[in-house]
Amino acid sequence: MESIPARPGAATAPGDIRRVATAIRRRVLEHTLENNGGYLSQACSSAEILATLYLGVMRLGPSTAPPIPRPFAGVPGADNPHAFTGADYNGAPAPELDRFIFSPVHYALVLYSLLIELGRLGPDALDAFNRDGSTVELIGAEHSPGHEVTAGSLGQALSQAGGIALARRLRGERGRVWVFMSDGEFQEGQTWEAFAALAHHRLGNIGIYVDANAQQCDGPMDTVMTTEPLAARLRAFGAEVREVDGHDPVALAAAGEGVGEDGLPRVVIARTDPCRGIDRLRERWPKLHYVRFKNEAEFNLYRGLLAGLSEGDA
Repeated sequence: MESIPARPGAATAPGDIRRVATAIRRRVLEHTLENNGGYLSQACSSAEILATLYLGVMRLGPSTAPPIPRPFAGVPGADNPHAFTGADYNGAPAPELDRFIFSPVHYALVLYSLLIELGRLGPDALDAFNRDGSTVELIGAEHSPGHEVTAGSLGQALSQAGGIALARRLRGERGRVWVFMSDGEFQEGQTWEAFAALAHHRLGNIGIYVDANAQQCDGPMDTVMTTEPLAARLRAFGAEVREVDGHDPVALAAAGEGVGEDGLPRVVIARTDPCRGIDRLRERWPKLHYVRFKNEAEFNLYRGLLAGLSEGDA
């Protein structure tokens, strides 16, 4: 498909966002087939959320990073001047521009695929995926394309984003901080401590989109440890909450409007389907967290699905 470059603060037609979302699923499925493994259901659930964030919600500058990702230069530290983050794929920092914090780092392949579709990352960037010395990691870290912080264990990114949002307010910067999270992170105590801090400091310059696909690594959320009623719990912690269809670009974009006007952190709970666009995955339910194919017949079945995955399937 022809890449759609992201423009700072510019909304994109819903049809273009859906086209990008379908392309993300296609690329992640192709990669899963080539490597017999991948976080495929996460692409199914989150593709429209991430595409809408980049094309219809966030105000980002053009990428300043190389199309082919740099090799790992070591961890950040005072004695390592060569260390870097992957935030420059989201544009150079500026007071009026937004920052993006990517929390569920096992979704990394989904983010890389989006960056490729938007022309922020080169089409051959995935050649180095999960190789020793590469920054294109299976589980993203601060040096991986599109990532700014190391966010594993899950739940830590929101706390870091809160610190960034507070610092931006103290500096008088108008840009917002956006966070993408998974619903499984609400099973962790640090997430709720972070929300208590966000509300206490009235950090209205932060917006959080949650991929609420009702799945986590051990199975369905409601059988492992329920987090519902999630919206009511978040409101009790002082957040402003919107609940939307996570596959509807119009609803997703509208839910991000007006962040900061009331001085409260905004949470968009995007209810999603972990099999959207690849309906055959339902045969694997509830084991959807990481997909491996069992035999040649299954490979051929999904190769056929890849060949047929076209615009409108999402």
